[in-house]
Amino acid sequence: MIAARATAFAPASVGNIGVGFDLLGHTLAGLGDHAVVTRVDAPVVRIEAIEGDVDGVALLPLDAAANTAGRALMELRERHGITHGFSLRLRKGIPLGSGLGGSAASCVAALVAANALLDQPLTRAQLYPLALVGEAVASGSLHGDNVAPMLFGGVVLATATQAIPLSAPDLYCAAVHPHFVLETRRARAALGEPYALSQFVRQSEHLALFLTGLARGDRTLIAQGLRDVLVEPRRAPLIPGFAQVQAAALDHGALGASISGAGPTVFGWFDTQAQAHEAALAMQAAFAQVDLPSDMHVSPVNGPRAELVEG
Repeated sequence: MIAARATAFAPASVGNIGVGFDLLGHTLAGLGDHAVVTRVDAPVVRIEAIEGDVDGVALLPLDAAANTAGRALMELRERHGITHGFSLRLRKGIPLGSGLGGSAASCVAALVAANALLDQPLTRAQLYPLALVGEAVASGSLHGDNVAPMLFGGVVLATATQAIPLSAPDLYCAAVHPHFVLETRRARAALGEPYALSQFVRQSEHLALFLTGLARGDRTLIAQGLRDVLVEPRRAPLIPGFAQVQAAALDHGALGASISGAGPTVFGWFDTQAQAHEAALAMQAAFAQVDLPSDMHVSPVNGPRAELVEG
């Protein structure tokens, strides 16, 4: 018998991982969004409510077509010829405009929950293009660096057509979120001017080193590659205290540290959980120097994927 209601949780994510703009991402354990989806007879997608303790929840659209989760479920119905509809409730746990994949998490949680209500559930690979369409409502373009790791877990390479899970050594991430909003569209606007070819060559070198380091489990290569010479220099001025926060991470042993997604969250990768925790405290202290309170999150780099949970 097909269930009438399902609840799913999708974790937060670190998009780009510094070196892989719009291509790489990994999840964070603990923080995330919930979606409660009910199967309804009417051929519609309705968002009944959006709840949560994060600032700005009341401003999120209840119009399904203007909401990442609602748009993803509309795409699910249209693309796969589903005759019934869905009613949706969202519980936001990821701060809005944080660079931790909040719009993507709602989208993925809704898809995973709705998928459990289908007569013939889809694979995660089949859900991926639907998630891309949903996420584009918030970001303005099709990119999977957040939705892909949420669907598959861990570190993922996301292209326009497929998501490829990558092996990664047992490293830890410290992510520190300062309490101000940096909207994705504003952060993308900072990237409008052309880049020199030499910058692309250097970034390609870093990306190749990073991916090779992941494949070999070589932390030295990972550290050599976890550098962003394209996006970070243009977005860093949008984040007060960024240079000091990044320096705090590196001074505490980070293999690399950069901006998570569009920002303003700053992340670093570390060898041990204890190292990541100590670094996160130092990163918070650096944000405090510019009068920004912050939250810290420490997680394995090989974080969880979105899953069904008890509702």
